[in-house]
Amino acid sequence: DASDVAAGAAAGKRRSYNYRVVMSKGGTELAMRGRCSAGQKMLACLIIRLALQQAFAATKCGVLALDEPTTNLDEENKRGLAQAIAMILQSRAAQSHFQLIIITHD
Repeated sequence: DASDVAAGAAAGKRRSYNYRVVMSKGGTELAMRGRCSAGQKMLACLIIRLALQQAFAATKCGVLALDEPTTNLDEENKRGLAQAIAMILQSRAAQSHFQLIIITHD
């Protein structure tokens, strides 16, 4: 299973993005609405948040806040999240004003 975020820009002067989160299984895209568990929904939200954080890294956005990021995740996905956060911390170590805030009861 993989989750992808597809974005498209609307025409005109103002930029507007429509996001569609899909699950890819066997090369077929499936809409996640009504088909995924609470853990899969949380994982999709985290993927979007981490992608946005990386996109804003170019503008020197200094804060990443995650509230209860491990809720409904299985152990494998918790480890994957920890690895992704570690990679972000390594890539942002030279940025003087970067702050990571994680709120959790785990």
